[in-house]
Amino acid sequence: MFSGKPARHRHTLSEQRFALGLAIPSLLVLAVTTTLPLCYLVWSSLQRINLGMSFMDGFVGAANYVNMTEDSRFWNSLVLTVEYTSATVALQIVIGLTLAVAISELRHGQWLARMVAILPIVLAPVVVGLFFRSLMLTPTFGIVDFLAISLGLGSHNWLGDPQLALMSVIAIHTWQWTPFSFLVLLAAMAALPADIYEAARLDRANAWMRFWHITLPMLRPAIMILVILRMTVALSAFAAIFAATGGGPGSATEILNLYAYRTSFNELNIGYGSALAVTLMAITLVISAAMFRLRSRR
Repeated sequence: MFSGKPARHRHTLSEQRFALGLAIPSLLVLAVTTTLPLCYLVWSSLQRINLGMSFMDGFVGAANYVNMTEDSRFWNSLVLTVEYTSATVALQIVIGLTLAVAISELRHGQWLARMVAILPIVLAPVVVGLFFRSLMLTPTFGIVDFLAISLGLGSHNWLGDPQLALMSVIAIHTWQWTPFSFLVLLAAMAALPADIYEAARLDRANAWMRFWHITLPMLRPAIMILVILRMTVALSAFAAIFAATGGGPGSATEILNLYAYRTSFNELNIGYGSALAVTLMAITLVISAAMFRLRSRR
């Protein structure tokens, strides 16, 4: 009666050992490529490492973090990070949802919309930044400036004007990553049950009522995941902004990630730059955890 239990137990143990044997190499690679560098980053943030004044290097504890509270440049970069992240995520979700709703009504040609949407995503962010800097947003000769002049709005230095530079890099990020939101939401809409919409039509619900009371509530899980994914990417944005403006003019587009880079590799203050990077990582983890918690509650 009980003779089968030890055999099943041995079989389960062998499967667990086999699964562990497969997982250990991946875990080791993950530890070497991510965990160890992160540990070194945290250790560096507790040191004074300044290649310009190496004679002062040494352990300083939390001094680098304390110095942030009095660093106006840090607070400016933090505000810019919040503005950049909020604007890009909101625009990507709104525009992506609008496009998904519009394209989902098409009987034919959805494949073409999907194919076109993939193109900006596959481009490297640094290529996108250089593309906008050299072709789209160049004063007088750029396509955007040409259209502005044609409409009587005049020529503008889109990346050199502090008031326009932040809006320009927000537009660059939105242009590249809105198609990702569009594709995810379009796929989510394709999975919605059609019988609910048929029942709504029989009840004489118009298109707006069907969207507001059926489509939007059923898309909330997908929208929440998109917000989390796009927020983490926007918080760590670097390549496109660096290629387009380098964080300038001045510090007009210097989000926290760029400030950490400039401090570490331009000013050679590795310790303080590491503290800035750890702070950005902590902010990203806290926001992501809060969003996941909010999603699970809903």
